[in-house]
Amino acid sequence: MDDLGIIEDGAVAILNGQIIGVGQTDFVNDHFFSKERIDVTGKVVTPGFVDAHTHFVFAGSRETELEMKIKGVEYLDILKRGGGILRTVRDTRAASKQQLQEICNARALSFLAYGITTIEAKSGYGLTLGDEVKSLEVIRELNKSTPLTFVPTFLGAHAIPSEYSGRVSEYVDAICDVWIPEIAKKKLATFCDVFCEKGVFEIDNSRRILEAGKSNGLLPRIHADEFYSLGGAELAGEVGAISADHLLNISSRGLESLKHAGTIATLLPAAPLTLMIDRYPDARNLISNGIPVALGSDFSPSCWIENYQLVLSLACYKLRMTPAEALTAATINAAHSLRMAHRIGSIEKGKNADLLILEISDYRFLGYRLGGNLVNTVLKNGKPVAREGRPLH
Repeated sequence: MDDLGIIEDGAVAILNGQIIGVGQTDFVNDHFFSKERIDVTGKVVTPGFVDAHTHFVFAGSRETELEMKIKGVEYLDILKRGGGILRTVRDTRAASKQQLQEICNARALSFLAYGITTIEAKSGYGLTLGDEVKSLEVIRELNKSTPLTFVPTFLGAHAIPSEYSGRVSEYVDAICDVWIPEIAKKKLATFCDVFCEKGVFEIDNSRRILEAGKSNGLLPRIHADEFYSLGGAELAGEVGAISADHLLNISSRGLESLKHAGTIATLLPAAPLTLMIDRYPDARNLISNGIPVALGSDFSPSCWIENYQLVLSLACYKLRMTPAEALTAATINAAHSLRMAHRIGSIEKGKNADLLILEISDYRFLGYRLGGNLVNTVLKNGKPVAREGRPLH
């Protein structure tokens, strides 16, 4: 993860949105000719950022919960009081598909300006079949209405909706027997995810949901061991999850399970920051054990972060990842976690020309410089789509 394969005085040749050549400038000039050139002298070019974990589709906000967190109320207690996810569920259910589309279109352009070119986007704030389908249809439309690439994840198992209070098994039955087959039939999702957590969807129910997803062609992902060492990472390895996310309280058995299964650990350093938890996942232990680490923003009403460059900084300062490791986690490893590394995530011949031109002379400013926007230009499929913090769309 620390080897970026840096090419000093490099150049990239692009044709029809794909990279057809990459190497030192003299080599590329000798082998390719183009009337259109972009001068990046003194700048850094990287792959476009890949955000491997977002809860992108929602209406409303939860700014009042910040004060509750400051006063020491824990997230799961906010949820029990009808806040948290359940508040956003009410707002998202009340929004029309058109309203959600407009909200998410504007949101996507903000992400684009900070250098994100591909986003994993979860449903999970509808919690009825109709509202989950509505959210996933919004994600599908975002691939047409914005320059970004969205990868859809079904997260009906995000919380227990109030109408199923005390009837968790019935809700899981509905998800497994009705919702997942319908969503798979409509081809609305690539992945199936579950919030595997104490008091929400515990191990047996999480296993059943992920296996139902696999039976219907949806690849498994899992929110694992965020608040408790419940065994989510062990389950991730058991079901062959592509990604296990959060992992603040992973056990040694869980670590071995991920390693054996080849599951990617997707870490979300902004999540404990916004939850005011003074604990972060042990990235160094994961990396030293050969487990690939990806990064995600955890963008949601609880973690409203649009500047993905700040996520890289938090990875450096809070997870003690090097800038090179953070950049790898935010590009090629994140692409692998979405099963898209054959198309994006690195600057290689044959891949999509999703590139960032950064207004810096050294990649290590990513991580070092906090809170700003270092992106000069965003290229999506070889075409400029944002420049100096402004979308061109």
